Amino acid sequence: MSDNVIEKNDNDGIVTLTFNRPKALNALNSDVLKALAAHLSELEGQANLRAVLLTGAGEKAFVAGADITEMRDKTPEQARAFAAQALSTIKRLERLPVPVVALVNGFCLGGGCELALACDWAVASDNAIFGQPEVLLGVIPGFGGTQRLPRRVGPAMAIDLVTTGRKIDAQEALRIGLVNRVMSQAELSSYAEELTKQLGGNGRQAVRAAKQAVHDGLDQDLDSALALETSLFAFCFAGEEQKEGMSAFVEKRKANF
Repeated sequence: MSDNVIEKNDNDGIVTLTFNRPKALNALNSDVLKALAAHLSELEGQANLRAVLLTGAGEKAFVAGADITEMRDKTPEQARAFAAQALSTIKRLERLPVPVVALVNGFCLGGGCELALACDWAVASDNAIFGQPEVLLGVIPGFGGTQRLPRRVGPAMAIDLVTTGRKIDAQEALRIGLVNRVMSQAELSSYAEELTKQLGGNGRQAVRAAKQAVHDGLDQDLDSALALETSLFAFCFAGEEQKEGMSAFVEKRKANF
């Protein structure tokens, strides 16, 4: 496995992971998935972690998909194992306790789109292209696309995309709710700094509790989810962040988290 198929940069707890196979348009293969799993093992134990950003090397692609040259000759059993490897790794990414954000620069297709769907939100450059074109290859999405896409954009739009295999631009991705914001390539490059400033002024545990409330609550009925929110709200009052944050507000100064 190449040691640098994913590059890591840590800016005060805002970690950027860059898929680094630009000649292959950063396509996902077994080595990339192993490298991502290794990085996630480190991140899961990182106490000062505030957010994780995913992006792709170069300006052509975030992740253009799974590596077709690796998949082409797989047997059904090998295909199942490859999908299981990808799903297991992507689930770990999804379950990180901090915000996980996709910075989509260029092609975000197939496995790349599925990777972005596992992030909490996505920000796209104005040249980004999205899609689940697997049917054009005689298969279906295998890394969660048929399940996460309808949860993000609704079942009708998801079935449209996964059965036609059509590609959409950044503005349509924004309109259907696949991404949160669209910006220029230059702005996308500086988004990590912007997010560092935004999250740096927030309580680390409060941010984690907020993400947990949303994620865990979605799998429960409303009354149970509201009870979860109440418990996490009360939990915040057991720590120093709440005392510092509210004291700073009353004293009209910036909180020191």
